[in-house]
Amino acid sequence: MNVPERGLCWAVALEGRRTVAICFELVVNFGDEAEAAQVAAQVETKQRVLRAGAHRIPLHRPLLAKVGSCFELSILPVAVSWRSALDGGLPRLPLSAAELTELGYQLYDLLTQLHGYVAAKVGWDPESFLDPGELGREWSDELNDGSIHGLVLSEELYAELDLRADYAVFQPGYRWMPYRGEEPSGLTAD
Repeated sequence: MNVPERGLCWAVALEGRRTVAICFELVVNFGDEAEAAQVAAQVETKQRVLRAGAHRIPLHRPLLAKVGSCFELSILPVAVSWRSALDGGLPRLPLSAAELTELGYQLYDLLTQLHGYVAAKVGWDPESFLDPGELGREWSDELNDGSIHGLVLSEELYAELDLRADYAVFQPGYRWMPYRGEEPSGLTAD
């Protein structure tokens, strides 16, 4: 399997310099489960169009990348992110926090079709919350007080992290701190 070391959202070259992209996306960490990641990468996104207020937004094809020893899958709505190479020359669609929240819930609906992952999250560049080792070292306080809303963990990882917070069932085999949506910020139209 030929899997790039990073997804296309991380950075793009603009006029000879590297520019960091900021992406609104669903990111799913499959750990070392290459087969589950490959199956998930085949999820049909071409015909799927999400709603965001009055907007209809298609999805880019899923991107599978190898990050360290883990396989990560990213799914991005078209023209929503800042400087994503996937969007090419498309103008960015400025969305409000409420519209991004609507997109977020639909991306979580898409996640219910995937299996075999260890952690997943929707939001602006959520990758930093998906490494099991970093979760235990860097984010233990936030995991225990339940402040990383939208984080989905496999039952195994949830048990391994020995969390105090009572995470809700996301779907069989997975728990989460329910998604509360996006807040107005410099990344939103409001």
